[in-house]
Amino acid sequence: MPLVAVRDAAERLGVSARQVQYLVAQGELTALARGAIDSESIDRLVAVRGQRHSRAWSPETAWGGVAILSGLDAPWMGGTQRSRLKARLRSMGAADLVERTRDRAEVVQYAGHSSVAERLKQRIIDTGASRSRLGLADITAVDGYVDANELEDLARSFGLARDTSGRVTLRATAFPIDTITRIADAGTVLAALDLAGSLEVRERTAGLDTLTYALEKLRD
Repeated sequence: MPLVAVRDAAERLGVSARQVQYLVAQGELTALARGAIDSESIDRLVAVRGQRHSRAWSPETAWGGVAILSGLDAPWMGGTQRSRLKARLRSMGAADLVERTRDRAEVVQYAGHSSVAERLKQRIIDTGASRSRLGLADITAVDGYVDANELEDLARSFGLARDTSGRVTLRATAFPIDTITRIADAGTVLAALDLAGSLEVRERTAGLDTLTYALEKLRD
């Protein structure tokens, strides 16, 4: 897979070399060797952030925003926090939302045998299943959320190997999984957020369009 020197990664992202190293430490970029960054991880970060460098919301705030846009309460937040968050959501665009909520989970890609796909989908919160509701064709790739404490055991059980070009995307989070299940079941906002960070133009457009509609609905 293509490797990019830290200085070149910094130029592509419009940040300093020190900031690139920070992004690696935060898991937002993948370093495959000392001083060498995986090019695809840069592309994915650009898809999510563009040239914006806003600070990500905390997971609690990010999931609160997703819940509100999905028509749910966010009981882990206080009433004043929810009111302020709604006001912020009403003033932002879809691309800003994608960037602000990027810390809701750690995104890890794997390669695995196609025969495990259906069984794996039964063990995760399968947001990829919402593709058809967003006007996209079903695919054999796997995409969904898992408890961060179960990520490595799940990977071992299904013979998955970390691979930034793999077709299995697991989004590990420490946020309560039952809450994420309710959010995923409530509509397509969460799936749209996932797609909005895709490198595929059609997927990214479908995700952003769905998020734009949800934000406009909140303003009404």
